[in-house]
Amino acid sequence: MNIYSQGDVMRRREEIVRIVRDTRVHSQEELLALLKKRAVHVTQPTLSRDLRELGLVKTANGYVAPGAPVATFVPRDVTEGRFEHLVRDFVVSAEAAGNLVVIKTPAAAAQPVASAIDTTRVDDDVLGTIGGDDTIFVAFRTIASAAAFARRVQQIAGLTPSRRAARP
Repeated sequence: MNIYSQGDVMRRREEIVRIVRDTRVHSQEELLALLKKRAVHVTQPTLSRDLRELGLVKTANGYVAPGAPVATFVPRDVTEGRFEHLVRDFVVSAEAAGNLVVIKTPAAAAQPVASAIDTTRVDDDVLGTIGGDDTIFVAFRTIASAAAFARRVQQIAGLTPSRRAARP
């Protein structure tokens, strides 16, 4: 059952296109948040359908409208700035565990942060990133690289490294 009137659908889709043209949007979660700020309420499945029907394409640089030029190069300072901004705003903890770094965020914030990690190429030793709803796993080639990245994320986010109580 479609709970949206035709006018609602058109307004929402116009707003989606406007946002994508004016703002770099890397995930549906980011787009949902931007729509909510503009008082446009939509479910994720409906947004996914809208994106498909509008012909929007997801690229490494975010969603683009049909016919829009697709940039293949984004300066490092732009991707680095986005990474640092998202880490400052959303990371609540970062801890190395062997060659993995486990990053915690509020609900629905892990995907944008994980995307920024992938886009920024934060370290040549990164093997891969998995972002869930509120947790990100970043796999590194070495334990030292994982520890250095965890410290960097903690520093950007203004966190102090977690201290574990000594076991008796």
